[in-house]
Amino acid sequence: MTTEQFEMWSMNIGVGVLIIFMFFIIYDLGKKSEAGNFGNFILFLALGLGMVGFLIKVVLQYFME
Repeated sequence: MTTEQFEMWSMNIGVGVLIIFMFFIIYDLGKKSEAGNFGNFILFLALGLGMVGFLIKVVLQYFME
């Protein structure tokens, strides 16, 4: 395994773990603030949109190569 392959795998795994952790943080924020179903939907939509954009970018880069 080359250094470049290691860096690619470790970055993908690290970013994936961070995204999962951020979704947990958003869920916990909605739960502690008693936002309800619609409030949780808005939280996930507003705060999760940036993470979804990053995932879309990764998928597009994969298919364009």
